Amino acid sequence: MPNTEFGFLATMIGGMPHTDAEAACSDVTCHLKEIPCWPQLPKRSHLENMYTQFSEGFPGVAFRNGDIYIDRSQDLDKPLEALYAAYLENNIDKYPVSPDYAAGLEHFRKLENLAPQAIKGQITGPISWGLTVTDESRRAILYDDTLADAAAKLLKLKASWQEKALSKISKNTIIFIDEPYMVAFGSAYVSLSRETVTTLVEEVLAGISGLKGIHCCGNTDWSVLLGTTTDIISFDAYNYAQSLSLYPAEVKKFLEKKGAIAWGIVPNDEPSLAKETMSSLKDRLEEAMAPFTRNGIPFRQLLKQGLVTPSCGLSTLSSREASTQALKLLNELSEAIRKRYI
Repeated sequence: MPNTEFGFLATMIGGMPHTDAEAACSDVTCHLKEIPCWPQLPKRSHLENMYTQFSEGFPGVAFRNGDIYIDRSQDLDKPLEALYAAYLENNIDKYPVSPDYAAGLEHFRKLENLAPQAIKGQITGPISWGLTVTDESRRAILYDDTLADAAAKLLKLKASWQEKALSKISKNTIIFIDEPYMVAFGSAYVSLSRETVTTLVEEVLAGISGLKGIHCCGNTDWSVLLGTTTDIISFDAYNYAQSLSLYPAEVKKFLEKKGAIAWGIVPNDEPSLAKETMSSLKDRLEEAMAPFTRNGIPFRQLLKQGLVTPSCGLSTLSSREASTQALKLLNELSEAIRKRYI
């Protein structure tokens, strides 16, 4: 696949409502033939919650009622030394994502007879991980410089490990960093500098040698993420269509550097899903793109350097049937746009 000219192919964010990995992978490969994505299954096990899923091997990790936290009463020095040694040696095999934590990835890796244009994976970003995971006194580890740095380094190793695993299916890999907590950046609740965010995110991006993306499913200061070395910006175009259009100069510059935008236009909640059709979503998408074209970004460029996805993960849906409906709409929309414009 040349650069990021996806031509509005479809892929997804990661989460699915299934508890069975085989069924989830079957639905993915049925509906997302060009860019399939391994499914995250948080309803299968608390270990697949997006904040626990990539925590294996982190110093002091403990669980209370299924919730992850860092137990400082443990000796953190030795595991921190081991993590930094692996980081310096780029020993990615020391920190894999094991089957108990990602049954969908394990099953996905064993699939045969796939011939995709590219393959997508995902990892929780260091900002969201560091703000969600706390110590026993409920202080987010992001506010501990040592643990925040260690988290970014662990996530970098796990991103590299995942990319290597997926590259056996396709040499064209895409790894998204999921950063839902970037919606809190700049608010009174989160005191984080732009430099801290950029440094931690870039640490993880540096572990990805193929195409890399950042997904945020709400309003954020997009200038921060557009200014990173990411190749793809993924946003919720269904609920927050205006958020990205507030940064026309940055978006223009990003696209000129051959960046791509993933338009999350298929809703991931059942009431919205029930009322939408391919045609209504197409209208909504064109409406979401209008502010960009008014600012001098050609419509065809947005499509050429574009992907289409659900607004966020589909694990919020109650059933396999609902997620199948979302993927069907996604596919139909991608095909209709590609047929008409590309």
